[in-house]
Amino acid sequence: MLELLAPAGSMEALTAAVQNGADAVYMGFGDFNARRNAKNFTEADFAAAISYCHLRGVKVYLTLNTLLTDRELPAAADLARRAAELGADAVLVQDLGVLRAARQAAPDLTFHASTQMTVHNLDGVKACADLGLKRAVLSRELPASEIEYICDRSPIEIEVFGHGALCMCYSGQCFFSAVVGERSGNRGLCAQPCRMKYGWGGRADSYPLSLKDACLIDQLRRLKKMGVSCLKLEGRMKRAEYVAVVTRIYATLLREDRLPTPQERQALEDAFSRQGFTRGYFEDKTGPAMFGVREEKTPEPKELFAQARQTYVGQENPLVEVRFYAMIRAGEPVRVGVEDGEGRVVTAAGEPPQAALTRAVTAGQVEKQLSRTGGTPYRCAGVKAAVEDGLSVSLSALNALRRQVLEELSEKRQTLEPCRTGEYHPGVRYENPGEPPALTVSVQTAGQITPQLLALSPAIVYVPAEELSLHPECLEGLQAGTALGVIVPRVAWDRELPGVRSQLRRARELGAAEALVGNLGLIPAAAEQGFTLRADYGLPAFNAQALKEFKRLGFASATLSFELKLAQIRDLSKAIPAEAIVYGRLPLMLTENCIIKNRTGRCGCEGENVLTDRRGARFPVVKAPGCRSEILNSRPLFLADKPEWKKAGLTYARLAFTTESPAECVRVLERYQGKSGWAPAELTRGLYYRGVE
Repeated sequence: MLELLAPAGSMEALTAAVQNGADAVYMGFGDFNARRNAKNFTEADFAAAISYCHLRGVKVYLTLNTLLTDRELPAAADLARRAAELGADAVLVQDLGVLRAARQAAPDLTFHASTQMTVHNLDGVKACADLGLKRAVLSRELPASEIEYICDRSPIEIEVFGHGALCMCYSGQCFFSAVVGERSGNRGLCAQPCRMKYGWGGRADSYPLSLKDACLIDQLRRLKKMGVSCLKLEGRMKRAEYVAVVTRIYATLLREDRLPTPQERQALEDAFSRQGFTRGYFEDKTGPAMFGVREEKTPEPKELFAQARQTYVGQENPLVEVRFYAMIRAGEPVRVGVEDGEGRVVTAAGEPPQAALTRAVTAGQVEKQLSRTGGTPYRCAGVKAAVEDGLSVSLSALNALRRQVLEELSEKRQTLEPCRTGEYHPGVRYENPGEPPALTVSVQTAGQITPQLLALSPAIVYVPAEELSLHPECLEGLQAGTALGVIVPRVAWDRELPGVRSQLRRARELGAAEALVGNLGLIPAAAEQGFTLRADYGLPAFNAQALKEFKRLGFASATLSFELKLAQIRDLSKAIPAEAIVYGRLPLMLTENCIIKNRTGRCGCEGENVLTDRRGARFPVVKAPGCRSEILNSRPLFLADKPEWKKAGLTYARLAFTTESPAECVRVLERYQGKSGWAPAELTRGLYYRGVE
């Protein structure tokens, strides 16, 4: 059975989803979810929503899928505890620290891995299973072949996105909104910079980052055959009528096991689209055809939305199948029972029947009367009635018994199961190291490593796995006091992993002992080669509990999120040594679509590729492993003239070189070592002083 999961950004949208056939809904409660701009729900609303859904056989999933600070964790843990007490069926998480805290408060609660965790290969799914998660929401970029491979071997349930908005960046790896606008997508306040105008050659005259919405309406049979457990519809920021239209069409096609009609396809497009839909990722066909924008002055589909409102406003569609039983015997009370699909049974007894003076009641009449469930959430799937001859029972008495058993069944369906709860305890506090941090260096290309750079003896030099395996000559001049590290790709599909493993073996042979790992699904590839594991920024370290979890997973250090302020970093209890990026063009987006090839029709990573926004800011686009693109910030982060980063309790401070020339790399390292007064012409302090919402 393929579960249909619909969005609920408001109580009206929730009603629309449920009444139109959703099997489950996902919703926010409080401030800790990835759509903080949706209406979301108060505690009273959330309790009412769960009661409403459970009565009608619909599951409720709470979104707790944002990065949280230590100050926010107690409230998040309390929220998880209340969600468990109120009967939430599962909670979606991104932050491993949030998962750790929530588990203390609600040990029996079911947790799912949000798409924000960037789970995109089988090892990532297995890591989620090892963490005790019961379901993983896969990255939206995966094609059908990769999804099927994972489903065939997954130890837990797999959820995929089926319809709605696509982010240009891998979810969980986008920092564009935070770095440029101080509104963090990882904290639920994405400003959607990908929908803005950008361009090449200094002109912002197109929309190279705006993807069309996904639509897998004609792939439902294939998804079921693959073994996908859940199909998610996106749209917590959309109006209720949109939710009604999309949910109804998908639910109908799943129930009737058929393809959509032209009219249904058109209704989906009328409800919302960006110049049509795409299934490019699913079909493994990226390119310009996947892109589109919401055209200005698109008229509201008034007639379609009016029809949609009629499906849920003041309506009660019978969603729950029940079976009735009746027994009518002389001298005994009339008995009526009802049973739902989960085995709940309710019975009631009325007055004994009378001897029939004219016309005796028949089994057919009893069955007809009990099956009248209109105006309730119930649909009669059958009636078994044992009726002795010659007896009379009033129809009003049968109606009263039917109402009584259905009301009692409704109470049973809404009754909360007892659950264990606990208290969140932050645990022991670790003191900051007293020494200033050691400088580490990461490079984009092997050519940035020179004897002059190595002569400055950084503590660790990190080189991308592919670069190191192709250019071992870059290690000439490596000093005894400098450790060699390898950067593991943040994204590597299962079909790419053999190549990554080969590169890591080669790096190990060349003397690399450290590995920067930015994704749960890449831990095994590095660990099996005996590398010392160091968590990169792709694995978000936003709070002390996350650091404790990384320690449990075997990491020797962790790169702290550059969305934290330096004051927050200073106050963080660090269970393992902490590193922070203190120089470099911060990464903004990691994209499966190669925007360079989309522009020119051919590969062109080697040349200079710069994306320009409406204000004239210039964002370099560089090659990422796997023929992906990475968009970098327009200005380099520079802190060498600031003292705070040295007093923030860091063990390591990283200089992240991307577009710098070899000479510039040397110049920057010398500046951070206090050997010059150099500063870049343009710079940013990042978020270390500003912070994010």
